[in-house]
Amino acid sequence: MAKQELCLIAPLESPLPPLATGEVLTESQWTTLMAIGDTIIPSIAASSIPSTAKLSVQQSEYTAAIDRLNGLSAKPQADLYRKFLEENASSIPSVREPIQRLLSDYMPEDARKGFRVVLSALDTRAGCFLMTGYTTSFHLHPVNVRQQILKSWAQSYLPQLRKAAASFGGLFAAMWTRQSPTLGPVVGYPRAPVHGKPGKGFDYSFVQFPPGTEPEVIETDVVVVGSGCGGGVCAKNLAEAGHRVIVLEKAYHYPAAHLPMTEADAAIHLFMNGGVIRSDEGSVAVIAGQAFGGGGTVNWSASLQTQRYVREEWADGGLKLFTSSEYQKSLDRVCGRMGVSADHIEHGKNNQLLYEGARKLGYSVKPVPQNTGGKTHYCGYCTLGCGLAEKQGPVVSFLPDAEKAGAKFIEGFDAEQVIFENIKGKKVATGVRGLWKSRDSNGGVRDPNRTTREVIVKAKSVIVSCGTLQSPLLLLRSGLKNPQIGRNLHLHPVTLVGAAYPELIKPWEGPILTTVVDDFQNLDGHGHGCKIEALTMLPSWCLPFFPWTGGLDFKMFSARFPYMSGHLSLTRDRDTGRVFPDPKDGRCRISYTPSAFDKSHSMEGLLACARIAYVNGAKEIFVNIPGLRPFVRDSEPESHNDETGDFEGVNDAKFEAWLAGIKKHGLNAPEMTFGTAHQMGTCRMATSERNGVVDPKGKVWGTDGLYVADASVFPSASGVNPMVTNMAISDWISRGVARGLKGEPRL
Repeated sequence: MAKQELCLIAPLESPLPPLATGEVLTESQWTTLMAIGDTIIPSIAASSIPSTAKLSVQQSEYTAAIDRLNGLSAKPQADLYRKFLEENASSIPSVREPIQRLLSDYMPEDARKGFRVVLSALDTRAGCFLMTGYTTSFHLHPVNVRQQILKSWAQSYLPQLRKAAASFGGLFAAMWTRQSPTLGPVVGYPRAPVHGKPGKGFDYSFVQFPPGTEPEVIETDVVVVGSGCGGGVCAKNLAEAGHRVIVLEKAYHYPAAHLPMTEADAAIHLFMNGGVIRSDEGSVAVIAGQAFGGGGTVNWSASLQTQRYVREEWADGGLKLFTSSEYQKSLDRVCGRMGVSADHIEHGKNNQLLYEGARKLGYSVKPVPQNTGGKTHYCGYCTLGCGLAEKQGPVVSFLPDAEKAGAKFIEGFDAEQVIFENIKGKKVATGVRGLWKSRDSNGGVRDPNRTTREVIVKAKSVIVSCGTLQSPLLLLRSGLKNPQIGRNLHLHPVTLVGAAYPELIKPWEGPILTTVVDDFQNLDGHGHGCKIEALTMLPSWCLPFFPWTGGLDFKMFSARFPYMSGHLSLTRDRDTGRVFPDPKDGRCRISYTPSAFDKSHSMEGLLACARIAYVNGAKEIFVNIPGLRPFVRDSEPESHNDETGDFEGVNDAKFEAWLAGIKKHGLNAPEMTFGTAHQMGTCRMATSERNGVVDPKGKVWGTDGLYVADASVFPSASGVNPMVTNMAISDWISRGVARGLKGEPRL
């Protein structure tokens, strides 16, 4: 069995690109920022004397913390625990690098200016008085006083201060959980999965260009922009139909030997915007893959087909494809290629708890089919790339098929615009223009001395498969004016519930998402509601999303990670947002806040997650809502009462009062941040240009030869993890493109 096989080979390193040159903060701003960081992640010392360098606690409190850490491990390590408590944000090697990268590369200019204003204000008498109640600069206060200031921000009646507390807390919690040298050893979290054998993926060939000052021009039949779940399927189908295909990808391919990456490296190499994009309102943290293979490289193997009521909703809007047998054939075809099945699932503890708790409550619970080639896949690290090469995402399945059929690939290609020509009065797509950047001489991207060339790919057909966040931006950069472009953004907003148990869970072990509860998927009678699923349990993907309540508290909370479960409520959102280009540099901006309608469904799912944790015997249950204390069980979970024949179930007055408090508090933005890893709808398919961006065949309205094939064409939210729906729609669109090209002369 998979669990009996040990993975003993560490993945290869994947050095990050060089930092941007120039000053992102002044030295005084850095001083203030690191003072905030050393308050959120403080060095803790047993002392009665206040210090600007350490959080002072009573000797009894320090001793109790060491004793609790000893009690969490079968092999107590006093020296390690002292180092863990002594560690602060400033002591982490190269601590400034990820923050500088965030500020210079991934934060919009207006947000960066606001960030600097806050830091500067905290070093002035007037600014400090307004924000802290003191006239002393923030960094000159003892850590204990700084901690009280940050706690007061989190409870402030001013939303700006609550948002600042959440932003700084999230920043340093994420940085610490990704880069701490002590957290992993303390919780027993290994660098790579200990189950399974390292795999070997497909050996790709990538087109290279020599240095030059003039644009490099190449020709093909079809150019596919993007190598993800949509682009991969399109490339395979068109290449196997006998057409010349070139796939353009902004990211670089990292073979299985480099996977899983560290959480810090994966954020840069495998995800957009350094790991997360926050909506302008601050209410949603959007996680989107940006890798060779797209989201299929980093998703959680969930392979759920489009549900009947969603298909009928789309067909009722005039898109009859979705209730046709042809669409079902596309669903089955893509699932067949990936070996999708629920027959070989071996649940890890996190999913097993979800399954058992749901059954105890009478909820409808099902296994989630996996795209693992008809094999057991006992790996909880696939968010960071699958080092076992077992997950059948595009990199392991559709893209190798495409290359075997003659497709060519260009990595490091930033597509700037689709090229059009006016032919007989029609706007015809004839290619793509972009900027290509080579790897460095070591085969990586660390060295700044890399070849850069403008490249033009001429083609008879262009398929845009850049994903929901980037496909509309490429269309806008190409001069298209349809006001629907970028609108109708659906995100499946997520709320989180964590729980701590008396027994060891090791939640990072086992497949990530193998259980789904669907009792709450139709709360309005029109297909809107939520599903309950398991969360990927990697430290930086879990711990930073829960509220910070103090430096020592957060460290002790994090130390219990091996005893935790994490589940989520995923809402099929009715109401929408939009994506648009930043007016200064064109980067992706998101405007989205969950509506009251959708938040009501999220709340029902969150409460159900909490009940599942309770009936499973959790000692403590916590939610990702600032200002709410966790529920702590007073005694051992109730068992069967032999005298009355009754179970307590969830009929605990204290627990029900806690749930009522959550419901009364609500899911308030911006301090409460929803998560999401699903993006859909910004190039919506519709029967008219007035209502969408592409027609029922995937062709962009008002053009010829230009198609979109990715999750951006969904008419509304899929309600399930979107990979299979994306692939099936792309399968159908690309087969139509192939038929249209048959018999046409090559360029």
